[in-house]
Amino acid sequence: MTMPTAADNLKSTLGEAGDHLKSAATAATEAVRGAAGVAGEELKAGRAQVKSELSESVQAGRSAAELGSEAAREQMDALMDKGRDLIDSAAELIRERPLASFGIALAAGWVIAKLGRSSGE
Repeated sequence: MTMPTAADNLKSTLGEAGDHLKSAATAATEAVRGAAGVAGEELKAGRAQVKSELSESVQAGRSAAELGSEAAREQMDALMDKGRDLIDSAAELIRERPLASFGIALAAGWVIAKLGRSSGE
């Protein structure tokens, strides 16, 4: 039996190092593929979450618009009721005191005409 020479030992050691490098490259490739797969799954999950949140935001916006419309309608109804009450009060005052009402209307017309002439000059 012959003893291995230093060159034989070097070849053997280099071969072993090469095998380890190949194994390391394979492991790195698999790790990168695995990371890419996980990242892809995370991206899909994140995209689904963003879509869900945007959809819920749209729904909340629509609900707010409907509530705003309803609130505006209620305010308009309240203003219309106040306007009707004011007109009814004015009509009652005119019936009760027609001369005083005529005098107030005449004075109001004179003030408005005076203001109109002052701003036009």
